Amino acid sequence: MLLKRIALPCLCAARAAACGAALAGSASPAPGQTPAPPQQRSAAPRPDSRSDSQQRFAVYWQSTYTEQETANFRSPYVGPNSLTPDSGRETVDMTVYAGARLWRGAELWINPEMDQGFGLDNTTGVAGFTSAEAFKVGSNAPYLRLQRAFVRETLDLGGPPQSLDGAPNVFASEVSANRLVLTIGKFSVVDLFDANDYAHDSRNDFLNWAVIDTGTFDYAADAWGYSVGAAAEWYAGPWTLRAGAFDLSSVPNAPTLEPGFDEFQIVAELERRFAIGERAGKVLITGFDSRARMGLLGAAVDLAAQTGTPPDIAAVRCYRSRFGAAVSAEQQILDDLGVFLRVGKDQGNVETYEFTDIDRTIAGGLSWKGMRWGRPADTLGLALVDNGISADFERYLNSGGLGIVVGDGRLPHPGPEEILETYYEASLLARLHLTFDYQFVDNPAYNRDRGPASVLAVRAHVQF
Repeated sequence: MLLKRIALPCLCAARAAACGAALAGSASPAPGQTPAPPQQRSAAPRPDSRSDSQQRFAVYWQSTYTEQETANFRSPYVGPNSLTPDSGRETVDMTVYAGARLWRGAELWINPEMDQGFGLDNTTGVAGFTSAEAFKVGSNAPYLRLQRAFVRETLDLGGPPQSLDGAPNVFASEVSANRLVLTIGKFSVVDLFDANDYAHDSRNDFLNWAVIDTGTFDYAADAWGYSVGAAAEWYAGPWTLRAGAFDLSSVPNAPTLEPGFDEFQIVAELERRFAIGERAGKVLITGFDSRARMGLLGAAVDLAAQTGTPPDIAAVRCYRSRFGAAVSAEQQILDDLGVFLRVGKDQGNVETYEFTDIDRTIAGGLSWKGMRWGRPADTLGLALVDNGISADFERYLNSGGLGIVVGDGRLPHPGPEEILETYYEASLLARLHLTFDYQFVDNPAYNRDRGPASVLAVRAHVQF
């Protein structure tokens, strides 16, 4: 069924081109569901012959069509958040990146976006969900949102000059190696934090949530993956220190944010860039602390046992902290080959607030350009993921509790959620890319009674 529809994404992308990703990091354009997500989220730079001082305005746009389908798999029982065998859904989005240079070092960017479609089972059933192009809300009809509206100012502190290429959400400019970058407004936390050159862009590389972002990074976001806040980045040679404060959603996994930082998150990150044999690499250490009205999973289970009802996490919420940390690394091995690794852990006794139901994760893989087979613009990717949850979360799910995206109604035989994802992105034209993606999910939603599930996807992406 999926292969019969391969022509449809190409047609959608071609029509979008006829008619007509993400906030870039300050050192280089960062892919933008997730999470970005989404995140997911940058487009290729557009050549511009004007000098830095002459370019006052910039406009880019992208459109992405993604269709996913599950094959048949073992499903002895289902719950409200279960993945369904033999099902398929699609998403489509179109984003405009419009920027204006305010004064030297200062930029204003807005990203209006049109979205339509749904994730598989309304984006439930797998903690490492299979498409970062799918939001936690869906619609049959296209709708318009302003996903990003922010100001960035760069203050040079000295050191050798560096050139930044023009790209969506960043102007071409000359900056110093040592600098302070301030960003304030509406954007995605993962536009700046947890970035990775090989796995961070659901419109151009991997699709799985736990591959493009660290699965335990419960970053502040509305149901579309964006928040309001401020961040500062201090670049000093090979080091970068980042910190930011962001609004959390009004209740866990909500479409609206809590205004005024009544419920908020603090994020900090240390980055170290290096070279091994002239091959670039970097390591990131990221931590977060969320302050909001959240429930203890064990307390919800205990209350359910007393009342004889399924656990209601909302009934035990009070103001508390939830924190976690992650380590991420990437390394170029050859001119056409790079590898990456992410490891994360969070506070497993408190309910997940924003991202997804993962308390520990390890994900790694490779990205291989097509130089060796005469297709230098193509990319082959492979990733492996191992996700787990705490003992409190296992008890909560087995008692009938629901997480943000998982919950089969019971969990008598828990196990780690293990995922393999591989994709091939083919460059058909200079601006049009077609991707075939396959994911194998063992123990979806940590349930040994279900699956394994195979998920096929096709993605078409056009960018200008």
